Amino acid sequence: MPPASFHVDACLFDMDGTLTDSINAVEAAWARVAEEIGRDPAEIIALTHGRRAIDNLAELKNVCEEEMDEAVEKFEHSILYYADAFHKWRRRMPSSAVSTPALDTSSGSSAPSSGPPSRQPSSTGHSDPIRPGFVSRLSDMLIATARELEEKGLVEGEACLQVNEGNSTPFEELQEWQLEAAAVDRSVKILPGVRRMLASIPAGRYAVATSGAQTYAYGCMTRVGITPPSVTITADDPRLQAGKPSPDPFLLAAACLGFEAKNCVVFEDSPSGIRAGVASGATVIAVCTSHERSQIENYGAHYVVEDMERVTCQVVGQGENMKLKFTILEN
Repeated sequence: MPPASFHVDACLFDMDGTLTDSINAVEAAWARVAEEIGRDPAEIIALTHGRRAIDNLAELKNVCEEEMDEAVEKFEHSILYYADAFHKWRRRMPSSAVSTPALDTSSGSSAPSSGPPSRQPSSTGHSDPIRPGFVSRLSDMLIATARELEEKGLVEGEACLQVNEGNSTPFEELQEWQLEAAAVDRSVKILPGVRRMLASIPAGRYAVATSGAQTYAYGCMTRVGITPPSVTITADDPRLQAGKPSPDPFLLAAACLGFEAKNCVVFEDSPSGIRAGVASGATVIAVCTSHERSQIENYGAHYVVEDMERVTCQVVGQGENMKLKFTILEN
């Protein structure tokens, strides 16, 4: 069967799970919320995927409107902390601490789990169990490093985990989640085919519409070298009446580009986002980068592909007559 092709005016991208992969950090942050409210982390992770933090926090923690902005910003900062902590502390710790892997105590094997992180969601927010001995040694190393940085005047606020002299267990009591964050690599990654795809589309012909608020969205994109486009619709945009699965984010993104959503293509990875794209009237390409094909193929997407490596974009025409020709190499 020959490749399928179609023409559109512009392209609308979801961000996380579509352009970037920060699922391990996101799951860790929601698992932490689950622990705070006494719910099963796996249940909360499944419930929150693809939805705005503002909607999730309102539902799960009954955050009032007056406190919502602060709560969302705090939550999204925690995602970025999980994403950065391992490499930040890895650079500062002695090699003896870095070389000690987290072990799977159920099997006795020190080999890390295989496969892409986006295909291995975890109810605890990380893929490898952590040995208590490793955590203890890592804690000692981090505390020693933080004290050394304090003495040299290089303390970076919360990132140094704020070791307070005179308190026997300040680290364990006040920053336990930060210790766990430093033990597992949850860094943000760019997904296959994304750089090539973005480079093939002229400026002003693509936008990002994400369920993440500005702190998280811009933080994720810049961490993998993506310059956020001039039209980047985030969950905290005051013009939005509702988030995904409502089509509002894609409708607003298309309008800001100067086009109708029905004449655009949407790239999405989650059921919620796919439903939003379909409801906007756009042609929807679903990528299997955070969900198995069987989990997303029945939400109305026009095409389902493994990742953006299976799609090409070619500019056809110029000026007002310009069109983007998308070709699906695998359907």
